[in-house]
Amino acid sequence: MARALSSAVDRLTVVVNVGDDDYMYGSHVAADLDTVTYTLAGIEGPHGWGIRGDTSHVMEALAARGADTAFRLGDRDLATCLMRTEAIRNGEPLSSVTARIANSLGVGVRILPASDDEIRTMIQTTEGDWLSFQDYFVRRGHKDEVAAIRYEGIEDAVPAPGVIEAISGADLVVIAPSNPPLSIWPIIGIPGTREALIDASLVVGVSPLFGGKALKGPADRVLEALGLPAGTEGILHAYSDLLGMLVVDRQDVADTALSTPETRIVAVDTRMATPEDGERFGAWLMDTMFE
Repeated sequence: MARALSSAVDRLTVVVNVGDDDYMYGSHVAADLDTVTYTLAGIEGPHGWGIRGDTSHVMEALAARGADTAFRLGDRDLATCLMRTEAIRNGEPLSSVTARIANSLGVGVRILPASDDEIRTMIQTTEGDWLSFQDYFVRRGHKDEVAAIRYEGIEDAVPAPGVIEAISGADLVVIAPSNPPLSIWPIIGIPGTREALIDASLVVGVSPLFGGKALKGPADRVLEALGLPAGTEGILHAYSDLLGMLVVDRQDVADTALSTPETRIVAVDTRMATPEDGERFGAWLMDTMFE
């Protein structure tokens, strides 16, 4: 979504979830921030994460010494994490480090972490265990049934510098087609952020569902596990009071009947598997919103 919009607008700020951040191999991993940065730099890996063509010498060496390397980091990806870790240890805020990493990769889009403070998304399984996001999603392949989610530290967190101003000053705010409880709620749950979205000029959401199901990841299962309705109705509930428009995939065209005076639902092809798909969608969205 960020890449799609970067091709369609002159000025773009991307606010990114930090609830997935964790410490791996003694290093601060910011998975969502790095994925967005690498994608906008055009170097993302074939699976949508990591760096294309990266080597794995460090992981191989760690495995040879008996370390658990279920969470994989390529060598260049690890270099990013090591640089971030050292900078934060020396007192530099995450937002400043993120800007330096983006600039070093030639990314012109402004990328902001949702907060400079630590927020940790924790998932409780139906077995009663509490798992960190990376344990749930990566190590265990998001196969566990979800009973509850909490965001540790979110009550005391504050939006990173520039986040509220970006939302308030935007002609259009787009909520990307991500998993609402796992990737978007940790952003809008930061005190002051939801209020800024409510006051924003125009907020549009893009559904992560296709025919009521996620193409990858557990978005549909998590929504239902948390008691939200299935399909598009669940997305509307997830973003209650925020959306002026919700874009759904053309497979869900029947769901446009769920439109209300507050939220119009529009169906279009929302698959963005290639940069060309993204350019097409970004151009369509801008034409639709500002025709």
